[in-house]
Amino acid sequence: MARVLGLARSRRDRRPRWLLRGFALLLGLLLLLGLLWQGWYFMQVLWWVKFDPGQTSFMQRRLEEMQSKNPRAVLRQQWVPYERISSHLKRAVVAAEDDRFLDHEGFDWTGIQRALEKNLRRGKPVAGGSTISQQLAKNLFLSGERSYLRKAQEAVITAMLELLMDKRRILEIYLNVAEWGEGVFGAEAAARHHYGISAAALAPEQAARLAAMLPRPRYFDRHRDSAFLSEQAGRIQARMHASQIP
Repeated sequence: MARVLGLARSRRDRRPRWLLRGFALLLGLLLLLGLLWQGWYFMQVLWWVKFDPGQTSFMQRRLEEMQSKNPRAVLRQQWVPYERISSHLKRAVVAAEDDRFLDHEGFDWTGIQRALEKNLRRGKPVAGGSTISQQLAKNLFLSGERSYLRKAQEAVITAMLELLMDKRRILEIYLNVAEWGEGVFGAEAAARHHYGISAAALAPEQAARLAAMLPRPRYFDRHRDSAFLSEQAGRIQARMHASQIP
């Protein structure tokens, strides 16, 4: 009887060790998968240092939405190099979206604090505080869902962009993939869609108006006579001269 009890006790003693080993193995596999997944992001960003992206994750999602209503729908986008985009648009976008673009390393902590304070005053989310680098990370890879996991992944990709790319390249890609209307992406398509001119020919007031559209581009594409849009464009144009661009 004592021997039987001893064997049973021995089996019980071994069980926790097997459980711990299994948990450690599972944790190791999950960590390895996570590292491989981050490595895929890293290699994509590294490729885009020299080569221009095609359709971003955000663009693909918009196209799917459009084609669910109209199977023949297409996106309008034409890549143009940095030097063929009006400096007025560059200054306007920086003034509107990220006025400390050249000073931070992907995260504007001052802007984030201001956004949090504004949201607390309003009692609801009305400001985000995302930098151009963070917005690019989201547009290139991620879905529009709001979750802590997505924000964490956005932060990792933002750090990769800032590590591998200079500010000029980050702004060049952003201006070529930003949404400016229903199926309208990038500065060249936006300039032709809204003004019938090239991105290089945009005047200050036109650039300011395009920058003002960025938070709600499809809405303002349908409501171009919006008083709010005009007022916001005026405020952006007044700040453009102080915007520093790469």
